[in-house]
Amino acid sequence: MIVGLTGGIATGKSTVGNFFHALGAHLIDADRYAKKAVAAKNPAWHKIVAAFGASILQADGEINRAALGQIVFDDATAQKKLEAIVHPVVRQMMLQKLEEIQQAPHPPLTILDIPLLFESGWRERVDKAVVVYLPEKTQLGRLMARDGITKAQAVARINAQMPILAKRALADVVIDNSHSKEETGRQVRILYNAWTAPEPASFFVQLEDTSRLRNGKGLF
Repeated sequence: MIVGLTGGIATGKSTVGNFFHALGAHLIDADRYAKKAVAAKNPAWHKIVAAFGASILQADGEINRAALGQIVFDDATAQKKLEAIVHPVVRQMMLQKLEEIQQAPHPPLTILDIPLLFESGWRERVDKAVVVYLPEKTQLGRLMARDGITKAQAVARINAQMPILAKRALADVVIDNSHSKEETGRQVRILYNAWTAPEPASFFVQLEDTSRLRNGKGLF
């Protein structure tokens, strides 16, 4: 089974992905491949420097992701330019890894951690779409605390993405991450057990517990 995992900035998507991985799922993290794609001297790196200038580079030649992020979060055109460079490279890397996993005799549950699951055409490639949700006020506060940025900067970054409520509406399952990590982990365990159950009957019994999330009720 292939599950697409997404959410908004600072909603806790990586935390949920790590919970799935700890339980035994194979995790393919788009952000990790994006970092590889833009590493110094790689093809995408050259294109990014040509598009945005050498001022985005650190002393070691690597791209200053914070500086580049500030540029694209403030400029929708710049964001699309960056995505056009990076996304095709990342997509190819992820598809190659996914093919390797699927060729295994008994591939495990696979989690595709993709921030732009709905926006970039990945939804059609996954069996289930999981959205990690936070109320927007909580999301804003966590983003400011995590990145040490102002409210105006945090709002701009959130507004640069698809609204979390829109993502929640498109989800097959919503994980509510507005409570403790233990509660989030409990929700992940229910899903993992349902999706890896050896018997179909067990799967559907477990899945009944998760169906309420599709209507935004959030908690198991």
